Amino acid sequence: MPIPLCGCHPGFPLAPGRRGLAGLAAGALVAASLPGAARAADPVRKTDLTPNQALARLKEGNERFVTDAPFRAAQGRERRVELARGQAPFCVLIGCSDSRVPPELLFGRGLGELFIVRNAGNTVDTAALGSVEYGVGVLGCPLIVVLGHESCGAVAAAVDAVERDASFPGVIGEMIQPIIPAVLTARREGGRTLDAAVQANARRVAMRLRTQSAVLQQALTAGRLKIVPAHYDLDDGEVHWLEQG
Repeated sequence: MPIPLCGCHPGFPLAPGRRGLAGLAAGALVAASLPGAARAADPVRKTDLTPNQALARLKEGNERFVTDAPFRAAQGRERRVELARGQAPFCVLIGCSDSRVPPELLFGRGLGELFIVRNAGNTVDTAALGSVEYGVGVLGCPLIVVLGHESCGAVAAAVDAVERDASFPGVIGEMIQPIIPAVLTARREGGRTLDAAVQANARRVAMRLRTQSAVLQQALTAGRLKIVPAHYDLDDGEVHWLEQG
């Protein structure tokens, strides 16, 4: 019997290895505070941006993208040499694999600024959640953005599965299972359009991150992290923030 991806049901439990990962992240944070060898192993200072400052930087970058304003992203040889020593991104971005939604471009960012997790439908399974926890707990990112987008094919497939009992080849059907609860939520709230389901999916993933990860909860409680769902418009290039931040 196929095993559904994590998050298929609203109350799914934490993955078995989560405590170990939380411990790893906590250990890395402790090590980062030690002098000497720890500093040599991690020579790149983590971002000092607050969650609100990190979000403002993304908003500014998207405004430039929308208006075609010129900008110079950090991506030259000097930046590459700097990043060879280590990374210090300021945002974990959970996005869709869609080729029309390249995060660095639409936010005007350069090398080493975004820690990106991408898959069809911007869902979060065990591997994705571990990556997100690493970005926050080890790399020190103060912001997580869950970015859905207009005309998302994965969400459209989930809508077809709900409304037309559609089936798909290979493991595509399993892949879209975590999106189905968002489609049902959108329908209950009267949103029958694809975009309503896309936005419900982004909000649901953001809520899961807030409630089902000890690593992220610790950072949220300490005021070191903000988690924000968003929606990208393919036509005008604008990112619409689904919650105020």
